[in-house]
Amino acid sequence: MIDIKVPTIGESISEVTLLKWTKKEGEYVERDEVIAELESEKATFEVNAEKAGTLKPLAKEGDTLNIGDVLAQIDETATKPEASAAPQAEAPAAKPAEAPKAAPAPVTNQAPVTSVPNDIKATPVASAIIADKKVDASSIKPSGTGGKIMKNDVLEALNNPGKKAFAGTELMSRNVRTEKMSALRRTISRRLVEAKNTTAMLTTFNEVDMTRIMEVRKQFKDKFKESHGVNLGFMSFFAKACAIALGEWPSVNAYIDGDNIVYHDYADISIAVSTPRGLTVPVMRNVESMSMADIEKTVVTLAGKARDSKLTAEDLQGGTFTITNGGVFGSLMSTPIINIPQSAILGMHKIQERPMAIDGKVEIRSMMYLALSYDHRIIDGRESVSFLVRVKELLENPELLLLGKDPVKTLLEL
Repeated sequence: MIDIKVPTIGESISEVTLLKWTKKEGEYVERDEVIAELESEKATFEVNAEKAGTLKPLAKEGDTLNIGDVLAQIDETATKPEASAAPQAEAPAAKPAEAPKAAPAPVTNQAPVTSVPNDIKATPVASAIIADKKVDASSIKPSGTGGKIMKNDVLEALNNPGKKAFAGTELMSRNVRTEKMSALRRTISRRLVEAKNTTAMLTTFNEVDMTRIMEVRKQFKDKFKESHGVNLGFMSFFAKACAIALGEWPSVNAYIDGDNIVYHDYADISIAVSTPRGLTVPVMRNVESMSMADIEKTVVTLAGKARDSKLTAEDLQGGTFTITNGGVFGSLMSTPIINIPQSAILGMHKIQERPMAIDGKVEIRSMMYLALSYDHRIIDGRESVSFLVRVKELLENPELLLLGKDPVKTLLEL
């Protein structure tokens, strides 16, 4: 037997949480095959088998483990099973012979289920009632095996219109559940409180007319996708605008280290990504040197890694400024919390049509509120407001993103 221990991840990390086993107890695993996924306070990572053999897990999913703890054992003396390959090869040969007999049954059973979504299972009688009474199948609590909706489930929903219990409970439930916080959620909690308690945080607001950006996207989105293989989103415009403004207002791109101020001559912009396990903020490096396509590709890559829990500690480290987009969830206005040790964070919000006064006339424009939360210890009011106004100017005039200056004024050397 060889021990598989929790590996060392970083100097500041002392414990991890076992998210899930990717291999079962007694299953034969190959060398370097992934056997489990662990989560630290910063990222998730995989554990590989150091030798080939039979797996014996020594921890349960959800357990908190210290660095160096034995996670599992592998019996390297076990022989690789070979008999399992034969039944699998024979199985397909047997199925085609039986297929013609089995085919008619599903057709008759599924015929009445015309108005029930494919991902919802229901008996024929229940399906008929749902279709006849036009009941929302997703609002019915199933009681059948495997989550199947039964006749009585539909009748119960009809007898209690407008009443729907929470998932997994009955009507009038008083159930209370307690779950252990994950390492990631504990880190989020600690850092948010720390940001509130250790910074002189203040928020300034402005609004940006998104009309020009939306026109540019509408005009070039197909060509952009064809040329670069990625969609032209809003994040590239905002990231590019912030990178230019950060170069002009260095204190927004700095942080306090004791009695010193650390400035950055580059823009490593963190983007807040919401995942089922909590908020993560992967970093885009040197945004000031990236093209619009580079930014969009990086956003897609980082968001995908976040959703699949594949972000590494390197993906999350550093960052000189953060952008968060509450607009994707419908937020009209909010005050984002600084991602320490950074000194500022920009909050994007929902784009909403509003009547605006343009040259003495009322026009309907697509508007977005922007919020800049900043640490007043290092960033003065003049700098924070000027930074946000500059971002607004760049977004409302996307052509400025190319040079950071008005093309005509550049031509005239003004």
